[in-house]
Amino acid sequence: MNEDLEIVLDTAKEAMENSVAYLKKQLMNIRAGKASPSMLNGVQVEYYGSMTPLNQVSNVNTPDARTITIQPFEKSLIPEIEKGIMKADLGFNPQNNGESVIINVPPLTEERRKQLAKQAKAEAEEAKIGVRNDRRSALHELKDIDLSEDEMKSAEQDIQEITDAFIKNIEEIYAVKEKEIMTV
Repeated sequence: MNEDLEIVLDTAKEAMENSVAYLKKQLMNIRAGKASPSMLNGVQVEYYGSMTPLNQVSNVNTPDARTITIQPFEKSLIPEIEKGIMKADLGFNPQNNGESVIINVPPLTEERRKQLAKQAKAEAEEAKIGVRNDRRSALHELKDIDLSEDEMKSAEQDIQEITDAFIKNIEEIYAVKEKEIMTV
């Protein structure tokens, strides 16, 4: 196989893998009923005058499916942690016991589950668009390579097969997340 062609195929594959990795990261932030430390990934806390991610100033754990506990490294941070959680507008009501901050995660309503499933579907569609853009870029790069007509058709077919595999992977990832969201 032509060396330039291999580079184009590898570059396309890598770009598509990045789209899938980004989708997985985005879907982790969508709540699926069970308490998870990743729900608080976007929370920032004021720590010595600068905004710092919550997980850098405390331990975040889930002792059960409905509770998140936040154990700050310094007890003086408890009010700042509560403020940061409220400011993040996650719909949680933090409580403290003087030692740690406790969040009871309420069960999702049917309407909220549908909204979250719709949000997950939108993220999956964005990932598909990214993969298709990567395919278009790869096909464009093919034009710059000196290939015979048969080699060109074969290369285009290879790129399409890679694209189809990534689109299928994205649909499978979305299906798993949707099931997770809709399961009561």
